[in-house]
Amino acid sequence: MSEKQPGMISRMWCVLTSPAKAALGVLLLSGFIAGVIFWGGFNTALEKTNEETFCISCHEMRDNVFAELKETVHYSNRSGVRATCPDCHVPKEWVYKIIRKIQASKEVWGKLTGIIDTREKFLNHRGVMAAREWARMKANDSRECRNCHSMESMDYTEQGSRGFKEHEGALASGEKTCIDCHKGIAHELPDMSGVEGWDG
Repeated sequence: MSEKQPGMISRMWCVLTSPAKAALGVLLLSGFIAGVIFWGGFNTALEKTNEETFCISCHEMRDNVFAELKETVHYSNRSGVRATCPDCHVPKEWVYKIIRKIQASKEVWGKLTGIIDTREKFLNHRGVMAAREWARMKANDSRECRNCHSMESMDYTEQGSRGFKEHEGALASGEKTCIDCHKGIAHELPDMSGVEGWDG
């Protein structure tokens, strides 16, 4: 006669009454729960910083670049589609979004130190900020523009002759990206004279 196998409850009781195994189980379960809470909190905070209300919560952005955006087709247009700050300045893909958030720490430092806390300081520093953002967009092939706009999907016949010619040439060459021609599309163009390393 074979020995009777212990039931599931008996096996669980043995595991739970073994101090080393119970401690390991509690540790693993606690780590898993802490990880879920951390990840949920991190993603919630990340998404909150990707809202336009967060972007314009400081007066430097609200009173300067956001005020300019409100006068453009990206803010109000016949189709009712509005581009918000994160649509143009924060990548959608998670890895690129995290990289951009790390880069944005320089902007937080600028807020804390008051580099642009008055209109005059903002205008004096604007060329440097614009050059940095344009270089970032050039380097990533205007990734954020392409979230909404696709050269391949454009109906060139609906564009003016100049737009038709420029877009067709840019698509054919593959060398230009959106920001090469559309620097003033959502914000006023700054005075770039005196911006170190800027050649246009």
